[in-house]
Amino acid sequence: MPNPSPIPCSLLSPSERPLLNKFYKRHASPMRASENSVVWVARAGEIIAALNLTAVPGGQWLTGLLVAPDWRRQQVARRLIDEASEQVEGFIWLFCHPDLQGFYERLGFTVDEALPAVLTERLARYRRSKPLLAMARDQSSLAGSRPGNSTSV
Repeated sequence: MPNPSPIPCSLLSPSERPLLNKFYKRHASPMRASENSVVWVARAGEIIAALNLTAVPGGQWLTGLLVAPDWRRQQVARRLIDEASEQVEGFIWLFCHPDLQGFYERLGFTVDEALPAVLTERLARYRRSKPLLAMARDQSSLAGSRPGNSTSV
């Protein structure tokens, strides 16, 4: 049962990656942890949410975001994305179904087709079989709004 206290978010160690794949499988998701990605998880005893960030020119590509059904609508995805994004610079790009546009906009993402070449090619392949939007969040524009990063004197 979800509780109201802040959910801790942290990097997943390479030795714990099998736990992430079990999390995805338990929730009938085809997602898997990429070997080239940095994995962030939220835990409440066990993994309750996860995402992968893969370095691309100019930033990171966010994939594999999943929040366990019992923990949805409790700001877990926001907390996880915010925590992970504090550690990166540049842009964070993602691809999502159009139905999720509003969700990601509330998290600071905007529709953005200006992608690194590697993502442009991948998006074109993915769009052959499903409708997807490319979205981005510019980390440099958020830096001044983060606690502890005030530029005022």
